[in-house]
Amino acid sequence: MRRVSPSVFAREELHRLLSGGADREANIVSVFVEAVTRMVVQELIEGEQADYLGGRGRYERRGDGQVGWRNGYERGRLRTAEGAIDVAVPQVRGADAPFRSTLLSFLEGNSEVLDRLVTEMYARGLSTRDVEDAFRDASGELLISKSAVSEITDRLWEDYQAFISRDLSEISVEYLFVDAVFEALRRHGAKEALLVAWCIDSDGRKHLLHLAVGNKESEACWTGFFRSMLERSLRMPTTATSDGAPGLIRAIEVCFPAEYPDPVLVSLCRPQDYADVEPDSLVGQGFRAGEVGIIRALRAR
Repeated sequence: MRRVSPSVFAREELHRLLSGGADREANIVSVFVEAVTRMVVQELIEGEQADYLGGRGRYERRGDGQVGWRNGYERGRLRTAEGAIDVAVPQVRGADAPFRSTLLSFLEGNSEVLDRLVTEMYARGLSTRDVEDAFRDASGELLISKSAVSEITDRLWEDYQAFISRDLSEISVEYLFVDAVFEALRRHGAKEALLVAWCIDSDGRKHLLHLAVGNKESEACWTGFFRSMLERSLRMPTTATSDGAPGLIRAIEVCFPAEYPDPVLVSLCRPQDYADVEPDSLVGQGFRAGEVGIIRALRAR
């Protein structure tokens, strides 16, 4: 049996999601956010434990004057905006006082901090200051050491770079969905446009393709967003579905021109338009199979 920390398993779970996608009925964005949240929380509380043990790494021996050693994990739960997630809470024995995770207690009452951090991490990457500012108590005291924050931020930055540069050629895109969600990514900051692209592949699985901050839903922002995916060998989709924002439509027309062998149909659909529609009932009513598939996906989103 492999003896690695839970954060390693959490990172591997995230990588499997990004490479293999999620089931047809899953909300791919929610599944992705949950996987990233679990990984980030594990990284943080394992870093907090290392601080408690004098900064010792997982396999480092105790130095003179250092007490306590790692003693496995206990199951825990953390409530977030996406629902409760399971976490492995590290344990310590042989110390002068029992180890209690201050970070977990903080996050229980400040889940919005974690939500912003996770979203921003994959939208534009995180700096050390971003992480430090997120984890200060009411008095302004940092809840985790600067060295632990630096190590964690470096790993998260590597994850972000891997996400925005990953090869998309292995995903057999059929139906492409694009949208903008307005979120306040900075504490006390104005809401910004978070550009999102996901797809359904030829096997019916959902994949998150790209996230980016667009500042506004302009043609230039969307064009850069699409070109980032095309440069990473995004396959030509059968259809592209949007909410009909003018800048987005123009960007689709620029990046997916009709002269391609498989021209893209720009579908202007909103999930709420089909909330009460049974997709199978549309077959034979003038809807093509691809359009029925889109409506089914919108309802399951």
